[in-house]
Amino acid sequence: MKLALKIDVQTVRGTHQGVPRLVELLQKHNATASFFFCVGPDHSGRMLKRLLRGNLLKYYGLPSLFYGTLLPGPDIGKQCGDIMRKARDAGFEVGLQAYDAAAWSNHAAQSTAGWCEKQMRLGRERFAEIFGEPPAAHAAAGWQMNLYAYRLTQRLGFVYCSDTRGRCPFIPIYRGEIIACPQLPTTLPTLDEAIKSAGMGAAADHVLNLSTNPPATGHLYTLRAELEGMKLTPLFERLLQGWRAQGYELVATRELYSSLETTKLPRHEVTLGKLPGSSETLMLQTKEFLAG
Repeated sequence: MKLALKIDVQTVRGTHQGVPRLVELLQKHNATASFFFCVGPDHSGRMLKRLLRGNLLKYYGLPSLFYGTLLPGPDIGKQCGDIMRKARDAGFEVGLQAYDAAAWSNHAAQSTAGWCEKQMRLGRERFAEIFGEPPAAHAAAGWQMNLYAYRLTQRLGFVYCSDTRGRCPFIPIYRGEIIACPQLPTTLPTLDEAIKSAGMGAAADHVLNLSTNPPATGHLYTLRAELEGMKLTPLFERLLQGWRAQGYELVATRELYSSLETTKLPRHEVTLGKLPGSSETLMLQTKEFLAG
């Protein structure tokens, strides 16, 4: 059974420190994964209110919070391009998270078509500058999407996306409109959500317990370079060990995608909602379209 690992990377600090640590840890456990990079300005200081609401401040640390508030936001792609390419050259899939993760997380859900297109095109162009080719996969920062962003996943040529939370791969339907780009949703709670639900000491076991009965298509777990790649690394290693003991093959999201018969994927409606342990609204997979 496959368990895909999707790694969100949103800051200079997470790219510089978290990415190399995660590459080393994953190689140690003979696992692969997909890194989804923020490639433009680091405005993580603008995420202060979101972090305080989510009680994540102590995990991210204070230094990154000064970016974009007291100091201009540094350019992640320009400062960290070599680290991103090293992750790809080590055999890890790379995809696009956002041009400006903080802006996307805070504004995408209610933004206009023009704003979405500008942000996604900037991200796609910068990604191509860094890697020499456009991204094949997109994973929206904060699982924030709207109709225009979903439409752009088709127009910009993404092979698949992971912009939602849910239970199985599907073709999204938004307000009755079919979006012809497969979604591979995150199917397990994030580690910070598990900490809120079960406490620090039991968080890893909480996620592992939820991993014991996987859907037929496998699981997808999202981690963050700023968390599992830094202060929460010991808990993440506990997850890797536990998943191996459960018999999982730990893979990149593209490998999970390649195992699917995409023409037979179900169609599911998507909507904004909340999950346990999450203080923000997220884009969620809901009922199967026209199911009885």
